[in-house]
Amino acid sequence: MKQFLSVALLASLVVVLAACGGKKKSEDIIAHRIVKVQPKEPVRMQPYLDEKEVEWIGKKYLVSVSRQASDSLPMVKDETGQKYVDNVFRLKVSRQDGSVFFSRTFTKKSLTQYLDDDFNKTGVFEGLVLDKAEGDFLIFGASVGHPQSDEYIPLVFKLSRMGDLSIKRDTQMDNPPADKDEETLR
Repeated sequence: MKQFLSVALLASLVVVLAACGGKKKSEDIIAHRIVKVQPKEPVRMQPYLDEKEVEWIGKKYLVSVSRQASDSLPMVKDETGQKYVDNVFRLKVSRQDGSVFFSRTFTKKSLTQYLDDDFNKTGVFEGLVLDKAEGDFLIFGASVGHPQSDEYIPLVFKLSRMGDLSIKRDTQMDNPPADKDEETLR
């Protein structure tokens, strides 16, 4: 029996060695082809309209914020060359009788002085929303961000009961904003 196992083991070893020794080594190098991804057509955010009725300084007002992608604005490119269409925002505050208290259109160019060079060049004006009515002010949050990223610059818009609008960078994330570095726009 031992002799049979020895012969079987020896035969198996010969078969394995013969199988390995018969192949020629190839000089071909197999590598994956690098395919350059071509940018797709420009990416645009969906339009929206947000209307809220708010109690402010003892009266009811209708606050309307709309966003629309605009092909007339300069497009933004990311590091892959993908283009993004920037947005136009319209802020309108109407009195209860329907008369317009405040109306203005904003683009990223309206916010240039509050942004650094990187966000001016590669950022998109992403959002503008009503935060709250507080005392003599309607307070809005806004953001300019890098497309497809969570990097953004938060801004605070404050509209006074006299119709004056101030804009500043929000340095007090989730806290009441401080009044320094605030500029009033008329």
